[in-house]
Amino acid sequence: MAAPKGPEMSATSDLAAAIDAIADRMASTTDRGRPADYIPELAKVDPNQFGIAVILADGKVICAGDADTPFSIQSISKVFTLSLALGKVGDYLWSRVGQEPSGDPFNSIVQLEADQGVPRNPLINAGAIVVTDVLLEGCEPRETIGGILRFLRGVAEDDAITVDPDVACSEQETGYRNAAMANFMKASGNLVHAPEKTLGVYFHQCAVAMTCRQLAMAGRFLAFDGRLCPDGARIIPASRARRLGALMLTCGHYDGSGAFAYRVGLPGKSGVGGGILAVAPGVASIAVWSPGLNTIGNSKLGTEALHDLTEATGWSIFGA
Repeated sequence: MAAPKGPEMSATSDLAAAIDAIADRMASTTDRGRPADYIPELAKVDPNQFGIAVILADGKVICAGDADTPFSIQSISKVFTLSLALGKVGDYLWSRVGQEPSGDPFNSIVQLEADQGVPRNPLINAGAIVVTDVLLEGCEPRETIGGILRFLRGVAEDDAITVDPDVACSEQETGYRNAAMANFMKASGNLVHAPEKTLGVYFHQCAVAMTCRQLAMAGRFLAFDGRLCPDGARIIPASRARRLGALMLTCGHYDGSGAFAYRVGLPGKSGVGGGILAVAPGVASIAVWSPGLNTIGNSKLGTEALHDLTEATGWSIFGA
């Protein structure tokens, strides 16, 4: 994927001023969406919060708002587990999950049944459950969760990242729709392990808590062709980083992926905790967070903030 084109900020101070202005606009916005109330722990989160963190190719970090407040990354975890699964089994993964946009809600059972138990892509819930099932092969759940955490801590260079046990428990107690999809895929022969075993790991990966600063740090390898900085050690092959970016652009916002690409123009992955990880290839890793969601299930203010950022910087991969 080509690096974004368009006008560049003349200096880091100009970018910091633009980010501060975005944070101020988000703070004064009254229509903030609604937190995900179908997960009880997420429903408790104060919607009057907004954070943004941008990490540039030279390592400079620019933050504003509640950038150091931890939140549940939820489906953003799917990008990281997908990278691990591709490293473990390679292209075999695509025999169990597709690569196409879903065009339906992230938890659609109808679509899964129509596709005979093969999820449309790895960034919807059913697809991510299959990815988790792949990571479980040859491991116990505790080992698998530990491996996911080690990867996240490594790419973020922060050992403080952990799983929020209250969120994990809340998801396990209320995740009936995910359980239905897992059982259907098991019946269709597309789940190796017992559904409850795979789901246990899946709920814990979604319950990882990170700040915008930590998440933007973790996303650097997606922005810089598999490296934490343009000249740094390679974390994953460049080809895998580009393919992850392609899936983020086409599938990262569920049935709102096309609208996000149109408005923002960056590969991104949302989570119902209100976070969005976005990358400007070769330029920056960006994380935004605001708990209120739009009707599709993506952060309302997070999406607006990323639109404002690409308008100010010209970072869209489609040009200014």
